[in-house]
Amino acid sequence: MDVLKQKASSPIITPRVSTDSDKHQGFCAFRPVTPEEAVEESLLLDSIAWPETSPLVSLEQTSDPAHSTFTVLPRKGGGQWHVGDQLEVMIKMHDFQGHPRKSGGDLLLARLHNPRLGAGVAGQVVDHINGSYSAVFTLMWEGDAQVEVTLVHSSEAITLLRRLNREVPDRIYFKSLFRSGSKTETTTCNVCLRPAQRPLCNYTDLRTGEPWFCYKPKNLSCDARVTHFTGGFDENLTAKEKKLFQNNVNMKVRIRASGSPSVTVLPHEAGQPEVRSSVVKSGPSGYYYQGAWRALGGTVVRQFNSPSAISQCLRGKMIHVHGDSTVRQWYEYLDAALPDLKEFNIHSMRQGGPVVAFDYRNNIFLKFRCHGAPLRIDSFPSRELHYVANELDSLPGGSDTVVVLGVWAHFGTFPIEVYIRRLQSIRKAVVRLLDRAPGALVVIRTGNMKTMDFMKALTNSDWYSIQRDKVLRAVFKGLNVRLVDAWEMVLAHHLPHDLHPQPPIIKNMVNVLLSYICPQKGD
Repeated sequence: MDVLKQKASSPIITPRVSTDSDKHQGFCAFRPVTPEEAVEESLLLDSIAWPETSPLVSLEQTSDPAHSTFTVLPRKGGGQWHVGDQLEVMIKMHDFQGHPRKSGGDLLLARLHNPRLGAGVAGQVVDHINGSYSAVFTLMWEGDAQVEVTLVHSSEAITLLRRLNREVPDRIYFKSLFRSGSKTETTTCNVCLRPAQRPLCNYTDLRTGEPWFCYKPKNLSCDARVTHFTGGFDENLTAKEKKLFQNNVNMKVRIRASGSPSVTVLPHEAGQPEVRSSVVKSGPSGYYYQGAWRALGGTVVRQFNSPSAISQCLRGKMIHVHGDSTVRQWYEYLDAALPDLKEFNIHSMRQGGPVVAFDYRNNIFLKFRCHGAPLRIDSFPSRELHYVANELDSLPGGSDTVVVLGVWAHFGTFPIEVYIRRLQSIRKAVVRLLDRAPGALVVIRTGNMKTMDFMKALTNSDWYSIQRDKVLRAVFKGLNVRLVDAWEMVLAHHLPHDLHPQPPIIKNMVNVLLSYICPQKGD
């Protein structure tokens, strides 16, 4: 039965699974795509391909940050380093027995920083697929610059994370409460719902085609669904496999330098040829200096350091924030920063919204609403699970409209196709919005890395995030939208990685947003 043609008033179907055995054991539902979207999806999958590693045999043969090293390479052509040069670092990975690794696939992060100057810039890591890696940094400030390289996951850990998404995409499961009068039942729900000898309730969105299912309650109608919430998590790992995700051992651990990790950078000299790396073709999107984010190319980032400056920028604007809790942080920052902004009590759940605030004096409207399922959240009214594409289609748009999107953190454990198709759906809605209201501004927040422990590695690993970050950038490339590069803004900062970045980073992110809304004259 075509799920898009079912009547919303009686969303009951019998169990049906895909006949495509490669599609994650055949029990994940996927939004139907056009031929063009299917081609795009195939290209996206190719673009994020990761080196394959043989299954785990022995932990001792995996990458060990304690035995691995990085070396700052001398400046090409000799001489001293200058602002604008590109610094290259060679990273050599070894296993726990001290033997050099012969294959690639590890996830490494690199940054260059100077704590005294409040300066930092993200490095680009290149995998040479032979156990060695390069990290390339653009030198952005005068003075000391210190290299920091971190092993997030070994290639074996990533192979395992990939396998979990293929074989156990339902390891995070959801539930819904059904109620009719005094009768209640709770059943399991998911986009990846294993077949069982019982009917399903089909909550596939009729407009977007986004699929969602629950096992039908035994004694209640599918129409009796009232809440959505996170049900739990199944590990699905052996004791040996768990050893791949050990804090302070082989997960999110810094690699030591062989030699000095620092260089001294002199001012840029007019007419002096800059050193450019042959390993990378592009540079960073920005960097920190004295704690403030400076974008490279595009809009100049202004500093909005007072409530009056923010109010003046947002005067007459309607700001619609849609997505996960990482953009809810922006809503909360603005709500706290503007004394005349008053939240209107509509008796909604703040965690997911909708939450609405008004500044009548400056004619500012601010709203946050979470995105639709999958959504890890406490008991939340199912009627409030709105898909972003549908919300965008309801906006009239105009030069006073600002749309902020942040959709990434809840998609890590699912097949990447689920995320790709969600973004394609949102992109269509963005295009429709900009077609009918070219003056509207759309700003998209990218994903970021986070603190890591065993549980987070299996649900919100940095590897899941970087894969989705690449997809998001590619899907929206070429559209008249603006990006806030949360990935680099978190990586380049001295504060610890966090799913929800700390206030100084949020302030910088909001400054970027406000700079898009109120660009510097002449920009």
